[in-house]
Amino acid sequence: MELQSCFSPEGALLGSPQNTAAIGTEAGLREAMMTGQRLEARVRVCDGGHNLHVELPCMRGLIPRSEGALGISEGTTRDIALISRVNKPVCFSVLRIEHSEDGTPYAVLSRRLQQEHCRDGYISRLQPGDVIPARVTHLAPFGCFVDIGCGVPSLIPIDAISVSRISHPADRFRVGEEIRVMVKGFENGRILLTHKELLGTWEENAACFSPGETVAGIVRSVEDYGVFIELAPNLAGLADLRPDVRAGQHASVYIKSIVPDRMKIKLAIVDVFDEAAVPPPVHYFFSGDHMDEWVYTPPQAKRRIATYFSSERTGGEPPRAFSFGRAVPAPISLRAPAAEDSQST
Repeated sequence: MELQSCFSPEGALLGSPQNTAAIGTEAGLREAMMTGQRLEARVRVCDGGHNLHVELPCMRGLIPRSEGALGISEGTTRDIALISRVNKPVCFSVLRIEHSEDGTPYAVLSRRLQQEHCRDGYISRLQPGDVIPARVTHLAPFGCFVDIGCGVPSLIPIDAISVSRISHPADRFRVGEEIRVMVKGFENGRILLTHKELLGTWEENAACFSPGETVAGIVRSVEDYGVFIELAPNLAGLADLRPDVRAGQHASVYIKSIVPDRMKIKLAIVDVFDEAAVPPPVHYFFSGDHMDEWVYTPPQAKRRIATYFSSERTGGEPPRAFSFGRAVPAPISLRAPAAEDSQST
């Protein structure tokens, strides 16, 4: 999608030749002001009035509080959205160049204007099932906040990150990571995101493993009837209970059998150990830019787990106006799959 490159997450332009040239001189800033060019620089200070002071090579840059983000003036976006940008890149338009009392020039900038352009020219055109790039900005117990373009935030709920249940989004992502997300729908003026549908079906993941192999895994939960061990973000198997096993440990497991019609993988634990490891890069099975439906379960399975992205199937509202404050999280189910679960016909 060509629009994605125009409204990429913040940080994408920082260090690029075009951006470096434009912010490097007063003439470059004035030309950007005339053309409306999107620029980026790093915020160094958020002062007591929550104005952002931006690092420019040629002069001081100032983003007034009212220009710091969509919704700040209206009260729908909290000031933490400004404070949290310190030492991070922001995008902006050049509004004007003014002079201080001693004659020193400084640039007055607007991040809000770029976010408006992103909303009207990109986000408002998205449809359920669209796949878009995003950058992880914050990890909370209930989900992963991402920048979907020009600093516009959205949330992936924890149960939409992967089929395999995790205790915290940090189990899957790290701040600053570039990922892909899917538009699930729209609700109360907010864009709803999901992620697990990009990580493959049960069959696609199970095809990466064979009975008789000993492979790496992560203990995700210990139940009365066995130990669930994640083999991939969208695939887990069950092993017999062992007294020395707890959630979060790494494991080596022997694959005893793979049973597609029951979606079962039987495992035997070889070893478990503690290890503080950075989450590996996410592997995406789906490389397209739109998906109408995702069926997780194999055709021969007795139940059907699927996600449908058309507004007719989901009952979602079409995109209209958007609000960009952080969403209040809905109650989180302890059950990992958030896809539609129905009996196959």
